[in-house]
Amino acid sequence: MPPRLTAPGVRVHASFLAAMAELRAEGRGAPEDGSAVGRDLREYGDRWHDPAVFAAYTARLRAAREETGDGRIPCDHLWYTDGAAYLGGLRLRHRLNAFLLSYGGHIGYDVRPTARRRGHATAMLRAALPRARELGLARVLITCDAVNTASRKVIEACGGEYEDRRGDKLRFWVPTGATPPVP
Repeated sequence: MPPRLTAPGVRVHASFLAAMAELRAEGRGAPEDGSAVGRDLREYGDRWHDPAVFAAYTARLRAAREETGDGRIPCDHLWYTDGAAYLGGLRLRHRLNAFLLSYGGHIGYDVRPTARRRGHATAMLRAALPRARELGLARVLITCDAVNTASRKVIEACGGEYEDRRGDKLRFWVPTGATPPVP
C-alpha cells in the first residue's frame, strides 16, 4: 500500500519522534520558528517520548477539526504515513482569518528531512485537495517562504497560481475542483 494521509495516531510514535529529531536538527523549534511544527516542538518536544503525553497530543490534533467557539479556526491535522513510518504532516484549516489570509493559508505541510525529494509533499497536497473540496472550499490559499523553491514547485505542480508576495511569504491559490458556493 502506498503512503497515505491518516489521522494522527500512536502507531507511528517511534517514527514520529525520529522525524521530529530530524526537524529539530535542521533548526526547527527555535524561538523564531512560528510554524505549527516549531510551536509543537517547543511545547511537546521534551515530553513526546512519554506514551501518555503522545496519546494526548494526537487526541488534541484530532479534536482540532471541531468548532469550539473560542475563535480558533477548525483544522484537520493529517499525517502522511507508510505503515508505521511517519513521513510528514499537513494541516488543513477550514477557513481563513486575517493572519492566515496574509501569511499562513489554508494548508501547511512538512516532510521529514530523510523523506524529502521523493514526491511526498506533492502527493500529500494532492491528497488533501478533495478534503478541502468536501469543506466547500473552491480554492485554497497556500503560502511558502520566498526562498523555499522546493515548496513553490510543489504548490505549482498542484495547480497553484501565484497571487503576490507579503513580506517573506509567497501566496498561491490552488483550485480544489469545488463549485464555488452561491452567496
